[in-house]
Amino acid sequence: MTIDNAVLSFAGVMVLLSLALGLLVSPWFFVLTGFVGLNLLQTGFTGFCPAAMLFKKLGFPPGCAFK
Repeated sequence: MTIDNAVLSFAGVMVLLSLALGLLVSPWFFVLTGFVGLNLLQTGFTGFCPAAMLFKKLGFPPGCAFK
């Protein structure tokens, strides 16, 4: 699994988790969904992704997007 795949998978899990928590626990968890969306948007424009840096430190091989 490359850094690209790990970042996309992590973002998907976070969106689904925050959606479930927002529906089952408190609507305030939808703020997490918005944060993940904004982070994905700024990563698309700037190329800076904190999750990609974390996965790189964990030893994941780079992909096309995060070298």
